[in-house]
Amino acid sequence: MQRPRFELPEALVMGILSKLPVKSLTRFNCVCKYWCSSFQTPHFISNNYHNHLENNNLNLLLSRCDGNTFQLYFSQLSNEKYQNCIVKQNIHLPFFKNDLPSVYGACHGLLCLLDPSKDKAAIWNPSTREFKILPPSSIQRPPYFSPFEETYLTLDDVAFNHAAFGFDSKTDDYKVIRFVTLTFVNSEEEYPHPHFMYQVELYSLRSNSWKEIPCPDYKPTETTLGNNYVDGICYWKTETGAYLDFRGLILSFDMGNQKFSILPIPEFVGSFPEYYVDLLVFNGSLGAIVYPSERIDTSFDLWVTSEGVWTKQFNIKSISGVVHPLGFGKNGDLFLRDKNDEVLLFDASTEELKELEINTYLDHFRFAISLHAYLESLVRINGIQEVEKYVIRQPTRNASNEY
Repeated sequence: MQRPRFELPEALVMGILSKLPVKSLTRFNCVCKYWCSSFQTPHFISNNYHNHLENNNLNLLLSRCDGNTFQLYFSQLSNEKYQNCIVKQNIHLPFFKNDLPSVYGACHGLLCLLDPSKDKAAIWNPSTREFKILPPSSIQRPPYFSPFEETYLTLDDVAFNHAAFGFDSKTDDYKVIRFVTLTFVNSEEEYPHPHFMYQVELYSLRSNSWKEIPCPDYKPTETTLGNNYVDGICYWKTETGAYLDFRGLILSFDMGNQKFSILPIPEFVGSFPEYYVDLLVFNGSLGAIVYPSERIDTSFDLWVTSEGVWTKQFNIKSISGVVHPLGFGKNGDLFLRDKNDEVLLFDASTEELKELEINTYLDHFRFAISLHAYLESLVRINGIQEVEKYVIRQPTRNASNEY
């Protein structure tokens, strides 16, 4: 006698599938056309992403510089606690050969890679392995007339710094904003004095083009730790005043209305120059990690803002030999760089400090190591699948065969 066949409701099946990793869903694309098309709908993509968000399924990339080739690459770290953040695979970016791109995001599982010295940028989904090269800017660079020298100066250099990558929910569009520094000199002088002018450019994934927007009165002064985008707003640290009279400020940009704003950094958070104040994203909110600029044993305070109110989340007291925070992983664990440029992990639950076996002593520019956390995502970016011309993945000996 043939057993009765039971079929699950389609909504239940899709609900179950939306909880799976992106790698599994990529394999299941070939099961049937219906599944393949369903995985590409905005509803399924959103459900899948929010399931990873609820379960805090963070993926961690350590940005490094190869000691032999001087090229940027990523080390993907295990997010399993028992594996103690071992390196699972190294990801190299031949597209940025001879460059050292900065990393911005993640936003909905996407990262933006941008070369500060060249008009060269890309958006990358490391989960689906989709890679999109952004077009160069067609924005004209204005002339610079020096009233003191009574002549027009020559454009000597163009630099792209202090970018941010985020999502505009009003137009359902991913955008990149970057500050452009133009350096002008008098080419007739042997040792010319540089003059600077600034522009701000905004890229739209929907239109696949750049446009110029008005430049704010304040300029970003420092980079953030990892991501600087939260719920439609991008943030940078800036400052006003002279030495010993610095006042920290936060420059923000709304992706929706394309307006800049200035927010104060409360004095109780930390003042210049006695304290470093690094902006970062913590549990989906804007935060600031504060630590003394001159110290033997370093303590860290984490402040988080909600609706304009700053609240201290916790304090980590007196960690010997630590130089700089890198950012947070799962469960509030804090990654740190010590005076030997090795990567450490402060376990928030046990308050233990662990040295990770990442071998950063082989790197070049060890002081520039940075941490980037992202959630898996099916978001499509109208790019191409990774090819060795752009991205090369190399599993390590410690990694399983899941890659």
